[in-house]
Amino acid sequence: MGRFSYITRAVWLLSLISLFTDLASEMLYPVMPLYLQSIGFSIFFIGLLEGVAEAVAGLSKGYFGQWSDRLGRRVPFVQWGYGLSALSKPMLAVLAAPWWVFLARTVDRLGKGLRTGARDALLSDETTPENKGKVFGFHRSMDTLGAVFGPTVALLWLAARPGQFRPLFWWAFVPGVLAVAVTFALRERPAVPSGRPPQPFWASFGYWRVAPPAYRRVVGGLLVFALFNSSDAFLLLLARQRGVSEAGVIGLYILYNAVYVLSAWPLGHLADRLGPRRLLVGGLLAFTAVYGGVALVRDGWAFAGLFALYGLYAASTEGVAKAWVSNLCARADTGAALGTLGGLSSLAALGASLGAGAVWQLAGPGWTFGLAAGAALSVAGYLAVVRVREG
Repeated sequence: MGRFSYITRAVWLLSLISLFTDLASEMLYPVMPLYLQSIGFSIFFIGLLEGVAEAVAGLSKGYFGQWSDRLGRRVPFVQWGYGLSALSKPMLAVLAAPWWVFLARTVDRLGKGLRTGARDALLSDETTPENKGKVFGFHRSMDTLGAVFGPTVALLWLAARPGQFRPLFWWAFVPGVLAVAVTFALRERPAVPSGRPPQPFWASFGYWRVAPPAYRRVVGGLLVFALFNSSDAFLLLLARQRGVSEAGVIGLYILYNAVYVLSAWPLGHLADRLGPRRLLVGGLLAFTAVYGGVALVRDGWAFAGLFALYGLYAASTEGVAKAWVSNLCARADTGAALGTLGGLSSLAALGASLGAGAVWQLAGPGWTFGLAAGAALSVAGYLAVVRVREG
């Protein structure tokens, strides 16, 4: 027990909540574009819907993160955030009107923005700087375990009942409700309110102005990378265009998540031993290899190898980045700091996906993935040498 004492009751509960929620969300991720097309959405409007949804999530992460800091409360934001996301799942099955689908996706992303900063602050508060990589890595492993189970359920359902999308939205409601139920077992840790005055919604990222220089240097580099890190849908689309079957594409996505699950926690341990900087730089180099490689390969097995490496990239960066950034801010500002990182990254990812689509259309996929690989390599070099005062 002593060896894993950093995995506290709250860390277990938050990880279980994320597992259930990701199971619900990822059950729908591979089929959402197919469903939207089946009810009359064009490719343009699918892109617009997802873009607006990500913008809502991005803006709200910073806003609600600083709000939770100001109140010194975390759990209510977690409960309401997961509750809204759970509610959005059956909404998509009730009515197929475009305005209703738009509302359901907005509710889902608003829930993500509401909970993210407070949840990550809870995880940060549960541990010490020496163990943050392990804690965030464990949480990411549990979260991504849901991303293995979810697409598998969808694949089995559609294999047995091709084209029957709507029942999946009702099935996704079940793990969503379980996630909400577990949030009521969380207990609020005593926290010191930040004392900062209330901020309007459009000032969601006001923390950036008062953040320590080390925070701005590291997060600035991460945001440059995010501007070139487009949606994973482009990787899946390229695999499909290169001859991988639809079932094979979902299989690649499951493989990516499976590698992520198995490696996030061990790599979190390694980050605590070697320092998060080294793991993050290594992850960006893996991203460079994946995005450089997919532009060249055409064989299904080669895609499988690159998607496995992509899982290692994600495990080396997502939780590790949060662990590093949370050590570069005051504890009372953790929600705002992590919410601002998540929010700005979401907005940057929106720009990255729009830009990737435009480059693909104008110059082909080789340029899309080549530019992203070059950007990742440059940011890896920057983060390897940037001077920060580690917490």
